[in-house]
Amino acid sequence: MTNSEMAKRNIVIMWFANFFVAGSMTMVLPFISLYIETFGDFSEKYVQHWSGITFAVTFVSAFIFSPIWGKIGDRFGRKKVLIISGIGMAFSIFLMGYVQTVWQLFLLRLLMGFFTGFIPMSQAFISTQTPKEIAGRVLGTLQTGSITGSLLGPMLGGVLADSLGYSLTFKWTSIAIFVSGLLVFATKEYKIEPKKGAKSHYSSKEVILHIIRNPVLLTVLLISALVQIAHFSIQPILSLFVTELHGHTNIAFYSGIAFSAAGLGNLLMSRNWGKIADKHGYIKILVILLFVSGIIYLPGAIVTDYWQLVIIRFILGIAIGGIIPVRIAYIRQEAPIAMQGEVLGYNTSLRFLGNIVGPMLGGFISGYLGFSAVFISTSALLIISGIILSISMHKHPNLVKHTA
Repeated sequence: MTNSEMAKRNIVIMWFANFFVAGSMTMVLPFISLYIETFGDFSEKYVQHWSGITFAVTFVSAFIFSPIWGKIGDRFGRKKVLIISGIGMAFSIFLMGYVQTVWQLFLLRLLMGFFTGFIPMSQAFISTQTPKEIAGRVLGTLQTGSITGSLLGPMLGGVLADSLGYSLTFKWTSIAIFVSGLLVFATKEYKIEPKKGAKSHYSSKEVILHIIRNPVLLTVLLISALVQIAHFSIQPILSLFVTELHGHTNIAFYSGIAFSAAGLGNLLMSRNWGKIADKHGYIKILVILLFVSGIIYLPGAIVTDYWQLVIIRFILGIAIGGIIPVRIAYIRQEAPIAMQGEVLGYNTSLRFLGNIVGPMLGGFISGYLGFSAVFISTSALLIISGIILSISMHKHPNLVKHTA
C-alpha cells in the first residue's frame, strides 16, 4: 500500500472515529446543568455556577497534559496516544452514569481531562501525513467527521435523556467512545518525509523558541484561547437559556437542537473554508472569520424566541466552522514535521485554557448580569481576536506567506 493510499484510508477511519467521539461528547453537553439539578433542590444561580465549573474542570487537566501528549506523540507515535485517549475517556464517562453528587461529577470530569484531546491529536496525526498545499482542505474534511457527530449527538442525547434518563445516556456515550479507540487500531502511522538535513527531534526549549520567533504563529496560538473563551462561555448555560425561551417541555431535546444548529452550519462550510484558505491564505481568511463570527453572535443578546436562537447558532456555525481547520493548516505550514505534535499540543492546551475560562465566565456573567450579557461579551472577544490577528498580520507580512 502506497503512502497516498494509506493517507486516504487513515482519513476515512479517523473521520468515523472523530464522528463517534464528537457525537458522544456532545450527547451529554446539553444537559449537564439539567443533570446537576437532579442531585438536589438547588437555586438557579447555584446550578448556573456549578454547571460552568463542572463543565470547565475537564479542561484544567487537559490544559496541563496536552503538550505532554503532543510531545509523546512526536517521539513514540500518535496512534498509541489516540488509543489511550479513547479508552480513558470511555471509562471516565461510563462512571459518570453512577454519580449522585455534584462533587462526584466534578471529580470524574477532572479525571476525563487527562485523556481529553482525541480530536486535536487526530488532527496532528493526519496533519503530518498531509502536504502543506492541501492542508486546509484535508483538515477541513477531517473536521466534518467531528462536526457531523456534534450535529447528531445533542439531538440523540436529548432524545435518550428524555426517554431513558441522564444516567443511562452517559453509559451509552461511553460505549461509542470506546468504539472510537478501537477504530484507531486499523490505521497505519507514517509521516511525510522531512526536507533533507531537517532535524528529526526538537527539545521543548527549541519548540518554544520557534514559536516565539514567529509572532504571527504565537498570535494564532494565543487567539486559540480567546476564541474558546468566547465560544464556550455560552455552552454550559445554553440549556438554561433554552428553558427561558421555550419552557420545560422536552427541554433536553430542544437544547440538543440549539447545540446542533451550529454543527449544521459547521458541516456545510468547514471543508469549503479550508479550500478557500488553501487558495487565498490562512491568516487572511482567519481574520475574516473572527470578525464575522463576532458580528453574528451579537444579535443573540436580543432574541425573544427559541427559533431566533436556533437561526443565529446556525449562521454562527457557518462562520466559526472554518476557524479550527484554517488555524491548524497554518500551524502545519509553519512548524517542522518533527515538532508539529508538540506545537499542536500547545495549541490544544491554549484551547483548553479557553475552555476552562469560558464556561466559568459564562456561568458567572449569566448569573449576575443575565444571558444577554454573555452574548455581548462573546461577540466582543471574537472581534478583539480579529483585531489582534489583523495587527499582527500587517506588522509581519513576511510571516503570512502562503504555500499554495
